[in-house]
Amino acid sequence: MQRRTLMGAAGLASMLTASGRAWARAFPSRSLRLIVPFTPGGSADMVARSVATPLAALLGQSVAVDNRTGAGGAIGTHEVARAAPDGYTLGLSAVSTLATNPAFIPNTPYHPVNDFTPIINLVVIPLVLAVHPSFPARDFDSFLREVRRHPGRYSYATPGTGTLLHLLGELIELESRIFMVHIPYRGTAPALVDVKAGRVPIIFDALPGVMPHIQPGGRLIPLAVASPQRLAQLPQVPTFAEVGLPIANRGGFFGLIGPRGLPGEVVQRIHSDTVRVLADPALRQRLEDAGAPVVGSTPEQFAEQIRFEFDFYTRLVQRTGIRPD
Repeated sequence: MQRRTLMGAAGLASMLTASGRAWARAFPSRSLRLIVPFTPGGSADMVARSVATPLAALLGQSVAVDNRTGAGGAIGTHEVARAAPDGYTLGLSAVSTLATNPAFIPNTPYHPVNDFTPIINLVVIPLVLAVHPSFPARDFDSFLREVRRHPGRYSYATPGTGTLLHLLGELIELESRIFMVHIPYRGTAPALVDVKAGRVPIIFDALPGVMPHIQPGGRLIPLAVASPQRLAQLPQVPTFAEVGLPIANRGGFFGLIGPRGLPGEVVQRIHSDTVRVLADPALRQRLEDAGAPVVGSTPEQFAEQIRFEFDFYTRLVQRTGIRPD
């Protein structure tokens, strides 16, 4: 009797596995939703829409971009975590939503490592340290000397407390033994307005947002970038690794995630089609020109990157002692 029960259970498990595989092979049979937890028109939205249209063509189903904003990206990201793990709800993730926010805000309503299925890191987002022309330095070494001579005199702007750009500033202060005053804004746009006007002399910003203002003829002067290598758009600007701060040479990213428990066959289908999308030379050039070089990692590489970034920023928040306002 026990043997027949075991055989029946094994047969049922085999049938369920086969059924699941058949369902995954039929994926997708309807349209997909790509939740972007940031406002329309920004760099995250641009990356999502650049990928969604050609991805839909390969999948044979539409991919609707759905901007669900609020709480620094936590609202939209939480919606991804709560979605059914069937592949029809995906999310655009960022270092802020999967690392800095959960590290900085204890009650973030999801766990960045345990509550999602990483699919692919789409692009890296270089970060930039730039100054107003009135600041008495034109390179990073001179910048450090000036700030060290006058601790607390200079302030720097970021899109807000606890953001990736704020934590980059805190990290550079710690590692360089300097002290600046942090001025948080409600987003990049108002921060840029004040820095371009000279009301705040220093800014940490993501490349897509600051690019028009740091190119020749722009109002700001770039001193260093957080990027794996020098940028084609700014070949004269060194990376933080080149100026002696390799620990600060960490940019942002935008990647695709799904809810926890996404079937492996579905992950593979979305990943492989997205890799094909990112291989298009015209798309790669368009993203790079916008300040978002293509990565195209494996799911395993992306999962490891998320774990590393979350652990890194958790330790940094503990070191600095900064807390939400």
